[in-house]
Amino acid sequence: MQTHEGGCLCGEVRFRVEGEPERAAICHCRYCQLRTGSAFGVSVYVPLDRVTRLSGDLQEFSFRSESGNTWLIERCSSCGTGVYWTIDAEPWASLQGISGGCFDPPSFWYPIRREVFARTRADFCSIEVNESHDTHPAHAPLEPDRGRLSWKA
Repeated sequence: MQTHEGGCLCGEVRFRVEGEPERAAICHCRYCQLRTGSAFGVSVYVPLDRVTRLSGDLQEFSFRSESGNTWLIERCSSCGTGVYWTIDAEPWASLQGISGGCFDPPSFWYPIRREVFARTRADFCSIEVNESHDTHPAHAPLEPDRGRLSWKA
C-alpha cells in the first residue's frame, strides 16, 4: 500500500497516510473559504485508521454549520497552518479531513473529480471535474445561510 507524508509550514506537524483517499474534492463553501483564507479548500478525506500523526502540537477550534454539524479544525500551534479537520456527520465522521496543500511533493497526487458548493465559487475559478454540485448532495440546512458566518458553536 502506498504511503504519502505531509505536514505544516514550519515542519512541526507531520503525518503519514496509507493508500488512496476515500474522496478528494474542491469545496467552495463559505466555511472552507474562511477556514483557508482563500477562494476554496482542497479537501482530502482519508479513513481515520489510515492516518498516522507523526509529530506536532495542535490547537483545536470548533464550530457548528447551519446544517447542525460540528467541525473540529486542528492547526499547528507553532505556525498556524490548518492541517486536519473532522465533521461529526456521516459520511465524514469516520474520515480525517486533511488540507490538500499539506502533502509533500509530489503535491496534489490525488485525483480531484468533484467540486461542491459551486454556488459560492469565485468568478475567477474554473476547474475541470466529473461532478459539480451547487451545494453538497447531503446538504440539509437546519437554518438558512447567514450573510456572515460565525465560528461560535
